[in-house]
Amino acid sequence: MSQPTYLLALDQGTSSSRSIVFTPEGGIVAMAQKELTQIYPQPGWVEHDALEIWRIQLATAREALAKAGITAAQVKAVGITNQRETTVVWNRKTGQPIHHAIVWQDRRAEPTCAELRAKGLADTIRDKTGLLVDAYFSGTKLKWLLDHVPGARAQAANGELAFGTIDSWLIWQLTEGRVHVTDVSNASRTMLFNVHTNLWDEDLLAALDIPASLMPAVQPSASLFGEVAPELLGGTIPIGGVAGDQQSALFGQACFKAGMVKNTYGTGCFMLMHTGHSFQTSHNGLITTSAAQTTAQPEFALEGSVFVGGAVVQWLRDGLHAIQGSGEVQSLAQSVPDAGGVIVVPAFTGLGAPYWKPDARGSITGLTRGSTLAHIARAALESIAFQSAALLQAMSRDAVRARGAQVSELRVDGGACVNDLLMQFQADLLGIPVVRPAVTETTALGAAYLAGLTTGAYRSTDELTDLWKAERRFLPTMAPERAKERMAQWEHAVRQTTL
Repeated sequence: MSQPTYLLALDQGTSSSRSIVFTPEGGIVAMAQKELTQIYPQPGWVEHDALEIWRIQLATAREALAKAGITAAQVKAVGITNQRETTVVWNRKTGQPIHHAIVWQDRRAEPTCAELRAKGLADTIRDKTGLLVDAYFSGTKLKWLLDHVPGARAQAANGELAFGTIDSWLIWQLTEGRVHVTDVSNASRTMLFNVHTNLWDEDLLAALDIPASLMPAVQPSASLFGEVAPELLGGTIPIGGVAGDQQSALFGQACFKAGMVKNTYGTGCFMLMHTGHSFQTSHNGLITTSAAQTTAQPEFALEGSVFVGGAVVQWLRDGLHAIQGSGEVQSLAQSVPDAGGVIVVPAFTGLGAPYWKPDARGSITGLTRGSTLAHIARAALESIAFQSAALLQAMSRDAVRARGAQVSELRVDGGACVNDLLMQFQADLLGIPVVRPAVTETTALGAAYLAGLTTGAYRSTDELTDLWKAERRFLPTMAPERAKERMAQWEHAVRQTTL
């Protein structure tokens, strides 16, 4: 029998679940994807059915193997990457969730966050976890479930319940309840994990009245997380890698050294800069998070999130009816030479990093009688680059403060990175190369790479650095003074959103 060579990545996202079969060289052999039901019980609340997540993730894994024409015996390892912060609590005996999963976008735990701030715990939480106190993170979602699901507190006190982010939930299911574990990158998104000690923090658990018995074990991202039960995929396969989606993308982009940066252009934009083994507090509105970890030694990253990135294109389609399909935006935007002075600030749900203005609302400024939908479309597309440029400028200031070094290039991925107009404008604003990789499925690829490291497919990250290849480098063409002028116009428009 031939040796197993393929790597299977399970990529569980907010809107869909995917499974991708990779060659050891990072080539895609087969992919399967299924949409996930979004549940909105009331304004500001977002839920998923955890059992549906498991069912469709398993279905895509089986479909991907079938499409690739391979069996479990030919798969060297499974890697898992997942939407972060989304919170599941289930019964250890039955394996049944006690409630729908509370999704990262959900805001119901904001009153708990306000209480933590009022108690003066914000600085303590930031120092220990690297995070701002926000309902985005898992800890306050977990407290809400324990406080509001009938009988949950009593069951938790008796050790009957398990908590997990989506990676933990999938591992529990894949191992048929044998393993309750997470990795450091997912643990670091809970607001309960001390990133200096790599342990759950007793004081933070106590502050939210969460029994330690609920918590999963925590391991490096590249380590053995158990084995897939043989009846699920037709044979046992080691689970060798786990990382939250953005840390996994950073790894898949081969950003292994301090100062390397990637930006994922999806519904929102997520920018991460690897900071090496040093915990670095941002002075520019960013959060500190654990990067994917290949050894017991901590690794860190600075992160900033843009709330509305590619979603502005959906707004052009569904709100303004300016386009019929998302693919039309580039041709419409290119039908005019520039935005004609129009600036769109898509602060539909406030502004994220580095501004942190929850009360900001969207605006279109600079309209004249000659403005057309094409100008607005171009300005909307440019807004993605403006927001990302503001993020990178904040990161660069932190990088200079920490290491005296500027960011030298930006590696990009996500759905909108295929838009050449956007990528060129991004390079123009930043004044540095924007580099699109040959394989843009970097989130899934990162999970596959982590699994391959654990199981001997790769000897070190040096091999992965050699595998990473650029598909296109976008070099700046705009004069630096003009780029500064454009950013100043953007910042002026941002200030007007909160007047």
